[in-house]
Amino acid sequence: MVRDPWCAVRVDLCFSVAPQRHRAVYRGLYNICLMTWVVFLLLASGQFAQTNTGELRVTVTDSTGLPLPGPIEVSSEANDFRQRLDTNDNGVATVRRLPFGSYRIGVSRNGFAAAADIVDVRSALPVEHHVTMTLLAVQAQLTVSAESSLIDPHQATSAHRIGTETLQQRTTVLPGRVLPDVVNTQPGWLLEANGILHPRGSEYQTQYVVDGLPMTDNRSPVYAPEAGSDDVQSMTIMTGGYPAEYGRKLGGVIEVVTATPAHRGFGTSLSASVGSSDTETGEAIVEHGSEKTTISVTAGAARTDRYLDPPVEENFTNHGATTSASLRVERDFSVSSRLGMILRHGSARFLVPNEHVQQEAGQRQDRDSSENAVQFSAQRIFSNTLIGDFRGMARGVSAGLWSNPSSTPIIVSQDRGFRELYIKGVFTGHSGINEWKAGADISAANVREEFAYTISDPDQFDADTPPDFTFADRRPNREAALFVQDQIRAGQWTVNAGLRWDHYRFVIRDHAFSPRLAVAWSWPEADLVVRASYDRAFQTPAIENLLLASTDTFQRLGAESVRLPVPASRGDFFEAGLSKSIASRIRLDLAAFKRRMTDVADDDLLLNTGVSFPIAFQRADIDGAEARIELRPWRKLSGSVGYSYLHGIGELPITGGLFLGEGAADALNSTDRFPITQDQRHTIRGRAAYQLGSAGWVAVAGSYNSGLPFEDFEGTPEDAAEQFGERVVDRVDFETGRVRPSASLDLSAGLVAVKSAKHTVRVQLEVRNLTNRFDVINFAGLFSGTAIAAPRSAAIRLRYDFP
Repeated sequence: MVRDPWCAVRVDLCFSVAPQRHRAVYRGLYNICLMTWVVFLLLASGQFAQTNTGELRVTVTDSTGLPLPGPIEVSSEANDFRQRLDTNDNGVATVRRLPFGSYRIGVSRNGFAAAADIVDVRSALPVEHHVTMTLLAVQAQLTVSAESSLIDPHQATSAHRIGTETLQQRTTVLPGRVLPDVVNTQPGWLLEANGILHPRGSEYQTQYVVDGLPMTDNRSPVYAPEAGSDDVQSMTIMTGGYPAEYGRKLGGVIEVVTATPAHRGFGTSLSASVGSSDTETGEAIVEHGSEKTTISVTAGAARTDRYLDPPVEENFTNHGATTSASLRVERDFSVSSRLGMILRHGSARFLVPNEHVQQEAGQRQDRDSSENAVQFSAQRIFSNTLIGDFRGMARGVSAGLWSNPSSTPIIVSQDRGFRELYIKGVFTGHSGINEWKAGADISAANVREEFAYTISDPDQFDADTPPDFTFADRRPNREAALFVQDQIRAGQWTVNAGLRWDHYRFVIRDHAFSPRLAVAWSWPEADLVVRASYDRAFQTPAIENLLLASTDTFQRLGAESVRLPVPASRGDFFEAGLSKSIASRIRLDLAAFKRRMTDVADDDLLLNTGVSFPIAFQRADIDGAEARIELRPWRKLSGSVGYSYLHGIGELPITGGLFLGEGAADALNSTDRFPITQDQRHTIRGRAAYQLGSAGWVAVAGSYNSGLPFEDFEGTPEDAAEQFGERVVDRVDFETGRVRPSASLDLSAGLVAVKSAKHTVRVQLEVRNLTNRFDVINFAGLFSGTAIAAPRSAAIRLRYDFP
């Protein structure tokens, strides 16, 4: 980590001698110094590292070479992408941040025959495509068309793409859950309590890649504020066949691409919604695009009285509020060099919902989280076969918890966070049938944790549990990686091969080599692609509360065992699947997978505080299968249905965590096998939509969950009823150790109320859980708390776009 020596000495000295109330100020001064060095490094480098998105440059001329300004349409059914934009006076239009795949380019001009072509975007190297328009009289007997882009014949990874239109028609969910709720529509993903995503049986191993920069900390509403959602252009959801570029968290990867102005001049987008539980949201985007510079500013705020999933039906003390803001500037200095900067801010303040006993005692627990980040990107095209890309990010993340004196059975306080500097450099080249990429990244973070508790009800704990406990620690976290990967396309075969090396130094030191291989074979005549992949995964532990979970400064509370730090997880991921197009309108995706992991990441929830601590159990075997059928728009109908089967078995003992009680001691020393907490055998998600002319639509969505397991509840059903309520107990099967199946039916409709050349107003109505079914998501246990699904709720959302 590069540091200004003057800043480092003075700020570190301030940290050591300053009163607690002044440390936030000095920490801010340190961040300013750090940001200064980041800006210097990035501007000095002048070169850049790309994401798995590309760029398409389309030039439209007549047969004599004269430019033809006007609209073009770029679309990909496989990537759920469609964008209409205008060429400039030279007949050139540039589409940026396109997920890899095949795209259809459609061009029409008065007096000319319409043209359509299919173009592949496979790397960060810009794709130049020239469209020559022919006079209609000459082409009167010729129809120009392009093949369907519903199936990508070169897709060797297990990935699903979500485009702008789907994101705009998303349901109006609770604050902090927009992106997780969209991801949850895909097979293989499980949205557990409080908006926490679990891909293919993994706990806290989800990685977000936002505009090419990875975020491996927990991004659920409990831990981190969500960035603005209206400026998200597309999402790529990956669960297998990972390129070697990705590491550290590989349960699932969510690539988020935010939008840049596709037009010149000013544009404004305003959205607002109101709904049940006093939920209110608002977001604004103001942007300006010119020939070489784009600028956009976003700001949003939200509040609700159902921020988390409560442990009891009454939904006590569940207020939450969020804010977000961002500034993006991107400048093209030439056709071969580009520089960009993004500033982001997000914050959340919310209460922890009470159980019955806690509500009667007058408990109040406040939590907050905040994140400030600056991202830089620079790109340099050296030739038509070589591009360099460099990205950097500096951010600060903090979270806190306060409990009032009436809290029971424990009074808890926490103040934790980290400051991170991340730098990544990549070169991408093209040679014959090879599309190669090589690069490196480094993350340097300083992590701090302060935690304390006081037992207020000793009857709820073992006699030897310490009544008071405090902990404070700071440590540097250093992670680095090197990777090389190659995509080989030879006829009907596509091979992605790569190798990654990771070095990890935080509580422990570790390193690993991770080979990756994904192969796809296409049969164009049958619109069929068959694929298989192997991923070696090296996954670092969750950073949240890891110092306390791994410390050896005290004996494990309530348990007699040797204290060991939480280790990194290793795994072998296997997958096979296929994609099939039927009648150019229906897409079928099938996949089967196996995951074998050691030192498997999980978490230990500290009673009903909402605070969890990383743990690792010895090993896990996870098997599953997924299916998805999607109907692209046909006679005003569209829709999809997905099914997931998952079976996961874990093996004790446990390392890490902060356990209180006799049951914890058994788990810490046991060698038993148990169903993992995400072992939901059957999950079904479906949605059908009908287009009402060109101005409206109506959709119905449904879901079914066969029920999650829960660990042995130490009390009786009568105890559970007193703590959580009779209706909760009725939704739990104590004989099978599982929550009973849950289901939901949602209804939504949208209308373009106003549409002109300069103004568009959209209205969306929805009702979720239409039947008002009462369901339980999780039930009390050692590794998870209790959470109740939301009752019937309604919302209305308005969006205004100009132009």
